[in-house]
Amino acid sequence: MKFLHLSILAIACVSYTVASILKRDFSTTIFTPPSSYQVPRTLYARSLMLTVNDASGTLLSTWENYSGGVTWFPIYRSSNHGQTWSPLSKVTDQVNGWGLRYQPILYELKQDLGGYKAGSILLAGNSIPADLSATKIDLYISTDKGLTWKFLSHIAEGGEADPVNGKTPVWEPFLMVYNNQLHCYYSDQRDPKHGQKLVHQSTSDLKAWSSVVDDVTDSDYTARPGMPTIAQMGNGKYIMTFEYCGTRNCDVYYKITTDPTSWDNVAPTQLIARDGTAPYSSPFITWTPIGAQSGSSGAKTANGTVVANAYSDGSLYVNKQNGDPNAWTRISTSSPGQYSRSLAVGFNPKDIVIVGGGALNGNNNVVSLYARDVNGCSYCT
Repeated sequence: MKFLHLSILAIACVSYTVASILKRDFSTTIFTPPSSYQVPRTLYARSLMLTVNDASGTLLSTWENYSGGVTWFPIYRSSNHGQTWSPLSKVTDQVNGWGLRYQPILYELKQDLGGYKAGSILLAGNSIPADLSATKIDLYISTDKGLTWKFLSHIAEGGEADPVNGKTPVWEPFLMVYNNQLHCYYSDQRDPKHGQKLVHQSTSDLKAWSSVVDDVTDSDYTARPGMPTIAQMGNGKYIMTFEYCGTRNCDVYYKITTDPTSWDNVAPTQLIARDGTAPYSSPFITWTPIGAQSGSSGAKTANGTVVANAYSDGSLYVNKQNGDPNAWTRISTSSPGQYSRSLAVGFNPKDIVIVGGGALNGNNNVVSLYARDVNGCSYCT
């Protein structure tokens, strides 16, 4: 039998003969750092598919870049659905003189906001000096599809970049627009009642930010909920995943709410797959409207599929029942477990794009892209 090997992000074939079966798995290296880079070289990679005034599925990627000195966030672009990548720009620290060091996140505005047009790209990340003595989550914007960048605002400021209870850094931003406001969710160690908690702040003009709102707190001071990511599900509700460190082994937990500005009164649920696997550390979550296997594009369903992952293994954890705790199943991927791998929906919405920067203390980290059919199909129409 002869299989036609195409990128899993390519447009699906229209004939369903044996000869047109597609191999869905696909992987590539986005960036290999030079030997001069410091360990871990790269980490915490993120991707973004452009959708506003771009029908071709252009992809951008960024990551923590351990180049030494005053650091920055690279922006790489792919115009062929992730098969090849090239450098596009650098997001540099324009205001602090410290560098942009940790935890970047990319977000495309789907609507006009704060005087900027839909299609503008936001980047939030942690500006930190070389001695790690302070943390600032800063917001930048590009109005030309990632080619140039401008500082917009300081979102939050904290102390030394050290994940130890009693220190006061701010960490791990995640961006989302809801109700005509941009919301930035992040991990916060500044509250003396909590070793760490999850919070958010909001803005309507991308410059002035609201006061802090608690999202995940714990009466146990040593508990450390962290790394929030959010997706809207098929039923309209929102799901937030996070790691629960401290006494809970950094296990993956989640909350579900109808209002993504109000989480703190929602009880958390641990993510445990039907086979008993309990993933842990640095989760990420996304959602695709594809729920069933039907032809090369899959079939959209009312629920679609919630997709999560974690550092503990290379699997995807999928849920076709809007986060029902008894409906998580595990799908293998060709990706290794990587620290804070990001997930996104590909140009074909049945394809889940996995972008990672390597292991937490890896000596040979590179930035890589893997993708997997959301229904677990390796060869399929």
